[in-house]
Amino acid sequence: MNTANRWILIAAISGALGVLAGSYGWHGLAAGSMERDVFNTGVQYQMWHTLALLGVAWLTDARQGTSAATWANRAGWLFVVGMVLFSGSTYFYGLFSDIPFQGSAPAGGIALIAGWLLLAVAATRPVK
Repeated sequence: MNTANRWILIAAISGALGVLAGSYGWHGLAAGSMERDVFNTGVQYQMWHTLALLGVAWLTDARQGTSAATWANRAGWLFVVGMVLFSGSTYFYGLFSDIPFQGSAPAGGIALIAGWLLLAVAATRPVK
């Protein structure tokens, strides 16, 4: 499997899980509750960064073999780590009204920000 297809696969799985989480958040959590609001924030972040992974797939394919692809891959992994930490902690809070690892959401947010910055670096790399 080439790199672009790997990112598409990861994005597809993340997108499916995001829709599943969103459906649960809407139908399974109490309307107007803080838990539901926090949970749905995690869904939104997961879905936006799932789309970002499709951008990573495109960039790694379009710039295959260049430093841009390398930087895009790094960005993609930061998006994945960020989604797991940030969205995962919001899902846990929504389900259990507790976050056992207090630094997980901020660490995930930092990973997401770093991913966007590395994607910007990838965009500035020479085509050849």
